[in-house]
Amino acid sequence: MSKFDWSYLDARLLQLLVAVVDTGSITGAAQRLGVTQSAVSHLLDKLRGITGDALFVKSGRGIVATARAEAMAVQARELLGQLERFARSGSFDPADWQTTFTIAANDFQRDVLLPGLARRLREQAPGVALRVIPSDVPSLDMLRLERCQLVISPRPPEGSDILQKRLFEDRYRVFYDPAVRNAPASKADYLAADHVTVVYEPRRPLDLDQHLAGRGIQRRFAVMVPGFAGLPPFLRGSQLLATAPGLLQTHLMQGLASARVPVPCPTLPMYMIWHLRHQNDAAHRWLREQLEAVARQVNQALEYGRARSPRARPDQQLVNPVLAQRDLGSGESDASVRQASAAQEHKRRLASPGSAQRL
Repeated sequence: MSKFDWSYLDARLLQLLVAVVDTGSITGAAQRLGVTQSAVSHLLDKLRGITGDALFVKSGRGIVATARAEAMAVQARELLGQLERFARSGSFDPADWQTTFTIAANDFQRDVLLPGLARRLREQAPGVALRVIPSDVPSLDMLRLERCQLVISPRPPEGSDILQKRLFEDRYRVFYDPAVRNAPASKADYLAADHVTVVYEPRRPLDLDQHLAGRGIQRRFAVMVPGFAGLPPFLRGSQLLATAPGLLQTHLMQGLASARVPVPCPTLPMYMIWHLRHQNDAAHRWLREQLEAVARQVNQALEYGRARSPRARPDQQLVNPVLAQRDLGSGESDASVRQASAAQEHKRRLASPGSAQRL
């Protein structure tokens, strides 16, 4: 690797490098940075001159980063984080915060939690742009290499430098169209039906489906879609069943009925996960508090639905959509951190939502 004079670098060039690597295009980087494409091209030429590397080369109709650009982007993310923390070494005011905050989340947790978080950011930190990427099965590198600043997932990766805090715990429900069919009355009725489910790319089934199949509970999947948003169109007007998180009743599955699953199912815990480097960062802590406040709304909706279900029809569980949207405020204390062994990791589904764990 050739040497270059690092004194010519500044935060703008580092931001440019990360933006082009992340978006894979001049246009995408310009949109993220709020500048023109010509400005991006000009700064990219300057960065190429400083580093002595092409950094990006054409590939089909787009561009791809060189190996050196990829390696530099990893370091640039860390340097930018350090510069931002240095600038905020005094008091932190969310109204003055200017950044793009990246959260990794799959479609269920994204749709349940992040619209509420985005509303809070617009009201209290209008200079923060929220970027959402798929989490898939979260990896340690997503957080260690700053590909995102926060992950929301039921599956926290294990690492001594990774922290987690439980946000809520949902239960699975069987969804169906009440205009076409009744709820499955028994296990036999449930297994005799055709089902629609979610299979993420590339061919990754839901944890629930793997759990049931591992216990010999075999269902016939007539339709498989790449995300939860694909379930309702196939349920409406059909005999199909979908077993999915009950919270979907508050938005995506509105107008459909739901019933208890007539076979034993695990619960679905949801965690926010972050790197140890951000534990005491004032801005990151503030954003975590905002996400916890949104999660408290979700927990209120869950508690309301469970409290009402004994008085509702046996095959229905009511969820109050007003509570799901109400802002209950923030201010929960920051998570305490403790070392977790493999056995404690196995028990985390039973943990209360009030403590963070280092895995």
